[in-house]
Amino acid sequence: MRAVLIFVALFAYTGAVSFSNLGKEEWFAYKMEYKKQYSNEVEERYRWKIFNDNRLKIAKHNQLYAAGKTSFKMAVNKYSDMSHNEFRGTMNGHNNTLRKQQRSSYRKLTGATFIAPAHVTVPTSVDWRSRGAVTDVKDQGDCRSCWAFSTTGALEGQHFRKTNKLVSLSEQNLVDCSGKYDNNGCNGGLMDNAFRYIKDNGGIDTEKSYPYKGIVDSCHYNPSSIGATVRGFVDIPAGDEEKMKQAVATIGPVSVTIDASHESFRFYSEGVYNEPACEAQKLHHAVLVVGYGTDPSGQDYWLVKNSWGTAWGDKGYIKMARNKKNQCGIATTASYPLV
Repeated sequence: MRAVLIFVALFAYTGAVSFSNLGKEEWFAYKMEYKKQYSNEVEERYRWKIFNDNRLKIAKHNQLYAAGKTSFKMAVNKYSDMSHNEFRGTMNGHNNTLRKQQRSSYRKLTGATFIAPAHVTVPTSVDWRSRGAVTDVKDQGDCRSCWAFSTTGALEGQHFRKTNKLVSLSEQNLVDCSGKYDNNGCNGGLMDNAFRYIKDNGGIDTEKSYPYKGIVDSCHYNPSSIGATVRGFVDIPAGDEEKMKQAVATIGPVSVTIDASHESFRFYSEGVYNEPACEAQKLHHAVLVVGYGTDPSGQDYWLVKNSWGTAWGDKGYIKMARNKKNQCGIATTASYPLV
């Protein structure tokens, strides 16, 4: 009994609020589901406090969802024991400063401009997963390499359309080897820079031959294990959602960067993500648009593949608001590779 009392005391809020009153069962279930282990009791107490704060925020948001006052639902996930600042520092890997540099120089040198196909009526909805052009959801882990996953996703789609073969490509190849192209491994990078690297390098290795580690290692690219090549890349006019729709419909999955800095994005679970606080120029995270559509309530959305594993979002995906004045900057820096 004494041990139980000590345990409860260690996991109490200031003011002697008991652990059991603040989600004891949820905490133990959470640790078991996500295989959470902490270095000591002090850290666990700290993590539990963060978890409980997040759990209450999610519950409050979902009350609004149930009342029809918001278009998306949130849920506890593997990131619920992280503070917001900690999460942003760990998971967001797009370098906004580098992107500005890219606009002023690299695009003028190598980026082709997207020209919408003439006399083509695009469908009202598209999902490239159903056409076999999208690999399974991947997990970047603690490495801020989202840019590499967005790059491979777009190229996997184009390679599939060219060869009718879906080949998973190596993000680790990009993390380890594209530093000379102003990518920073686990500290951020840009998809267009990665496309330039693949083009100049003569290809990118397959995931199977060069598996993901989630750390920066020495480059061991093997030309005998190439999975795909690139001839260049195309930039879609900045902020033009209609042009991006045309590209997704007629070309395939498209690399984009977004403002993913909000807690609502971190805990998204279903519905159409409509976050008015999003900014179109403060871009933090790279993802892949694999389709678009309109939900039964009439809300237009982009179907987006993330790289945080299937335990996040809707099995690794999110429906982001479309035709909301480029919300979250989803069409600000869209591009795709030429194969």
